[in-house]
Amino acid sequence: MACILQAMPETSKASATRLRMQFAIRLITPFVNRLPMLLAIAAISLLQACSAIKLAYNNAPEFGYWWLDGYVDFNESQTLKVRAELARLQQWHRADELPKISDLLQKAQRLAEADLSPAPVCALFAETRTRFDAASTQAEPAAVALAMSLTPEQIANIDRKLTKVHAEYRSDWLKLTAAERFDKRFKSNVERSEQFYGKLEERQRTVLRAGLEASSFDVQASYTERLRRQQDFMQTLRQVAVKTNQAEVLAALRGYLDRSINSPNPAYRAYSNKLTNESCALFAQIHNTTSPEQRTRAARRLADYARDAMELNGQR
Repeated sequence: MACILQAMPETSKASATRLRMQFAIRLITPFVNRLPMLLAIAAISLLQACSAIKLAYNNAPEFGYWWLDGYVDFNESQTLKVRAELARLQQWHRADELPKISDLLQKAQRLAEADLSPAPVCALFAETRTRFDAASTQAEPAAVALAMSLTPEQIANIDRKLTKVHAEYRSDWLKLTAAERFDKRFKSNVERSEQFYGKLEERQRTVLRAGLEASSFDVQASYTERLRRQQDFMQTLRQVAVKTNQAEVLAALRGYLDRSINSPNPAYRAYSNKLTNESCALFAQIHNTTSPEQRTRAARRLADYARDAMELNGQR
């Protein structure tokens, strides 16, 4: 599945989970969303080589801590709790989730061996999202405790960091000309596809180029939604930081997460759904142009990743 995510043509990164990892990235952009997702991401998105997978996964709690600390600047008490919680999450994920991820990769392997229609592609992405949701639910108690412990200074740190991240997005995308944005999208999608299938033939590049040219991708709409989520997120953090009732905090965080996945803007929701459907269709179209050798390569890599997941599962 990770390779399919890598090879999937670019959708709106704001629409899909906003989570990088295009289809699911919406879940992992903001701080609280990242906490429950770090282990899932390490398991299914850092798939460049066997050693890289295992190194990334086994060190996910440490990577996760330093990533979060870059947003928050934890105090000593928070540091101990966050490190302990990330270690606990990894133990749970290794035991409970990796076998399910392995099954998902094996399913993707079987799909890679034949022609595809858009429906099973989108269904596979939805199954991947289920794995993200499981990790999110598992981390809810820790997210609640951490959110309630944040100081005004730490909330300001998060706001500044997110503002910086969005400024980088603006520089990377909005300041480019339309032609430059297209070239950037095309190049990145070719690279992801070739990691999966090997070198693309010119006819496959033509299909990809045509699909991206017809895409509904709107960088301004994506950026506007990113800013809306930041404002919503910061407002939620400020609200829960003064609450003492854990149930109320959990409800507030769940409400924010739902709004980050399902935008309250109906126009954006329609746009997001359209992009997702376009991406599933384009991925299937490109896949159906691949040679038997390319499909064998893809299936073999997916089988290797499924095996790696089970080997990591066994390291308990």
